[in-house]
Amino acid sequence: MRFFFVRDYRYKFRYFSSEPVRQIQIKTSRLKKIWEQAKKKLMLLPQNILRQEQAFGRTLKLEVKTIQIYYSGKVSEKKTKIKFYFFLQRQRTKHVFFLIGEAILLPISGLAVLLPGPNVFFGVLALLMITHWQALKGINRTLKKEHEFIVSSFIKEWEQSLKENNENKYPQILEKIEKEYNLNNIRKVLWK
Repeated sequence: MRFFFVRDYRYKFRYFSSEPVRQIQIKTSRLKKIWEQAKKKLMLLPQNILRQEQAFGRTLKLEVKTIQIYYSGKVSEKKTKIKFYFFLQRQRTKHVFFLIGEAILLPISGLAVLLPGPNVFFGVLALLMITHWQALKGINRTLKKEHEFIVSSFIKEWEQSLKENNENKYPQILEKIEKEYNLNNIRKVLWK
């Protein structure tokens, strides 16, 4: 599994893995209809957010001591490590606040059971909480692991075209990145 730390078209860092986005797997026998509808709603999240959340969660499955992260190499590895560390710290703080907010909303969403039909709002909120919890655990695990930053000429070319604001090059560069690293729908993560 490959991990990437790349700027998107707004020049904000994105973290994602080479694994495709997939629905969260939860074994349920009861309320299966609600969970299925909630999973579909969760998949409507923007791809850049969903891929990042799942990349953090996938760290939990890694047994390796060192995580390989591809980046542009436009700045030194030392500066990138510092940026990555602070990026993870910000993400951890965000996830803690998300979980607090969702924990406050969860009992309120339970009141929607009084409405006719399945309580999809509760299911979506529960899945968001599970996703954020797994991501938070993954962030904490990522912080404890060693990071090996690998320079990618394609990612460097991408970030250079961003800096030059040359949108005509974006599709070709993103296509090269997709082919080189076997990524799907990277445009939805790094570009509009």
